[in-house]
Amino acid sequence: MRYRRRIIDDALDELFPHLAAIALEGAKGVGKTATATQRASTVVNLADDLQRQTVAADVGQVTRVPPPVLVDEWQLEPPVWDRIKRAVDDDLTGGRYLLAGSAGVAPGTRIHSGAGRIVSLTMRPLSFAERAVSTPTVSLRTLLDGHRPEITGTSEVGLPHYVDEILRSGFPGIRHLPEPARHVQLDSYLARIVERELPENGIHVRRPEALTGWLAAYGAATATDASYSTILDAATTGDGDKPARQTVDIYREHLSRLFILDPVPAWLPLFAPLKRLTRTPKHHLVDPALAARLVGVTQDGLLRGEGDRVAARADTGTWLGALFESLVVQSIKVYADGARATVGHLRTKDTNREIDIIVERPDRKLVAIEVKLAGSVSDKDVRHLNWLHDQLGDRVLERVVVTTGPSAYRRKDGVAVVPLALLAP
Repeated sequence: MRYRRRIIDDALDELFPHLAAIALEGAKGVGKTATATQRASTVVNLADDLQRQTVAADVGQVTRVPPPVLVDEWQLEPPVWDRIKRAVDDDLTGGRYLLAGSAGVAPGTRIHSGAGRIVSLTMRPLSFAERAVSTPTVSLRTLLDGHRPEITGTSEVGLPHYVDEILRSGFPGIRHLPEPARHVQLDSYLARIVERELPENGIHVRRPEALTGWLAAYGAATATDASYSTILDAATTGDGDKPARQTVDIYREHLSRLFILDPVPAWLPLFAPLKRLTRTPKHHLVDPALAARLVGVTQDGLLRGEGDRVAARADTGTWLGALFESLVVQSIKVYADGARATVGHLRTKDTNREIDIIVERPDRKLVAIEVKLAGSVSDKDVRHLNWLHDQLGDRVLERVVVTTGPSAYRRKDGVAVVPLALLAP
């Protein structure tokens, strides 16, 4: 298949000629190898047993082959990291090493941090813009510039199409499969995490069914900040032999290490008059298709409002609304990475104020974003955005509502209304 550029390619084009080593990190199947291979003269694949054994016998060989060198699944042989770090210490010439990893190193493994020598970039499944479903017209990077661009454009992408994109997934090797094959592949992906990926990375899973149940409950908590005890209770309803909280914490740690959990942290602003903000993250899997598969609702069922949720409060909306928010979050994380911005969420402890997404520049100026599973936007839908603007003034560069509607426009109060299909990096 012909390679299709990803948003992260722009960062690699800008950085790799000047940096000796870059690590591409992300869940298995997001496209790290395909992207890195575009820039590599030599590929060392440590997922191949023979190559792994050869490198284990002589780790220095990865620095003696023609550069640029891609070391794929480097975490399976952690000494590679330190060997490349030392090679960079000796020679800072750019464009020499790419390391692709679908997990952090196993617990207890000691490696140098790589700070100042190996730069890490996160790669996620295809964002909505990368799926080429429509032609976007409103750039997040431009919104972050603070120039208040004209907000225009129309899209023929409607709610059924968004549901289809949620279920298709952003994994390049899965999304174009026929529906039955796609279901099998997504189920296999989830099973492989429990049965192979965790054990391969040094984690013994004593009760695979308990881990699978917890992962399903976490998926059902998508786009909420439900407590981990609430998620555990949902995973083990009627089970007198529930896993210990310590065991669940280990699940969570290692699923995060495999980049399967991709929560949105709480936004805690510096030098701002906001008080009593929650520190609880919002739960998201790396791709909403995984959450949809774990809960097991069909496209028709989602459109009918079906789907069990795990949440701290009853007023958290529909399961489809949660999955749509997760799709928006996953895309905005990709766009924000490209703009060197960070992503968080805001909620006050009394739950009176909530904003789904805060995209913040390094200078602490931000774009505040609400997500709405609807085509129209009312004054009620923007009240939290306008409250934040009242609190922080010019620090809030833009207020945005991302919708499933047909048109992008700016409201009289200055809030930008942008369908997801029209939102660009």
